[in-house]
Amino acid sequence: MEESGKRSINGGLVVLGVALAVGMVLSSWLVSDTVKSVKLANQTIAVKGTAQVDVRSDIALWAGRFTARDADLVKAYSKLESDLEKVLGFLGRSGIPREEIEVSAVTTMIQYRKTSQGYDTNEIEQYVLDQTVTVRSKEVDLVASLSRESTTLIREGVEFFSFSPEYYYSGIEDIKIQLLGEATKNARQRAEQLAVNSGGKVGPLRAASQGVFQITPLFSTDVEDWGRYDTSTIEKAVKAVVTIQYSISL
Repeated sequence: MEESGKRSINGGLVVLGVALAVGMVLSSWLVSDTVKSVKLANQTIAVKGTAQVDVRSDIALWAGRFTARDADLVKAYSKLESDLEKVLGFLGRSGIPREEIEVSAVTTMIQYRKTSQGYDTNEIEQYVLDQTVTVRSKEVDLVASLSRESTTLIREGVEFFSFSPEYYYSGIEDIKIQLLGEATKNARQRAEQLAVNSGGKVGPLRAASQGVFQITPLFSTDVEDWGRYDTSTIEKAVKAVVTIQYSISL
């Protein structure tokens, strides 16, 4: 009777031991699988997407300054008026309508005679009068041409200084929206290629950030941290960069 009881107890202990062992194995497997799932859920990939479109400027700004000098203020002003007519005549002959020309107010500066030591005196040497004309036109090629040909005014006796023309594209904001979409698609393609190479699969988007836009001359590789807008060339390249983070499963 006692021996039978002992066998029963020993058998129960064996069953309990087996159950505990199986439980520990199952528990270990479940924990391992859970940890693996958590790790996979937290795995991400960050990629940059880029897009570029070439545009042609459709607005041109150009300015020129002319100067008249004389010891007599009235004569200096009379000369400036005459020079203004010559400048407007040049622009008109070049094909620029009067409504596209802005004429600034006259600025006046007095130059005093200097002593042999270089000090100013109270004696007026001459009056220097300046005026600026600014052209805003959609005829960008015409503006580019007249900015180069404006030196002909010097042969007419006009003291003329030509500033560099500036060229802009009026649809830049619409282009930016388009480029953001294309750059995002490019980022997805890059992420999928990287995932395939590593045996993974791209999941949902986790985070996205927009970089700065770079508007540069064609074929330029120059970039600036805060973005760039080149106004020196008619033909431009508009570039966008985005950084996208996706979840990834293996």
